[in-house]
Amino acid sequence: MLDSHPPSDHPDTETRPLRPALLRGWRQRCPNCGNGHLLKSYLKVNSACPVCREELFHHRADDGPAYLTILLVGHLMAPLLHIVFVTFRPEPLTLFTIFAVGCVGLSLYLLPRLKGAIVAYQWARRLNGFGKPA
Repeated sequence: MLDSHPPSDHPDTETRPLRPALLRGWRQRCPNCGNGHLLKSYLKVNSACPVCREELFHHRADDGPAYLTILLVGHLMAPLLHIVFVTFRPEPLTLFTIFAVGCVGLSLYLLPRLKGAIVAYQWARRLNGFGKPA
């Protein structure tokens, strides 16, 4: 009977550390080398790293970054809105303006960073084609 596990010297079994990959992805850098840009525009992922040539087109981030952004912004801004309203009682238009700008700004800041982290997670865990040998 054939062994279903690849030999230990197979490149597909090489471990990829998760934490450095996630930090590199958060900084929008290649999860492999940490030097090349992961994104070529606001949310468009490079097909390959311009420095180490690691293929990045395998990613399947899809709506994950948007969901995480909404989750984080909602959980940060909702309690803050309550605290500000109860403590300071600002005018409704002032409150709306400050929190609208805050929500949009925080969302625009988090979205590409979370996309980078998700792509880096997929790379580190060899998901969606990242683990196939060349």
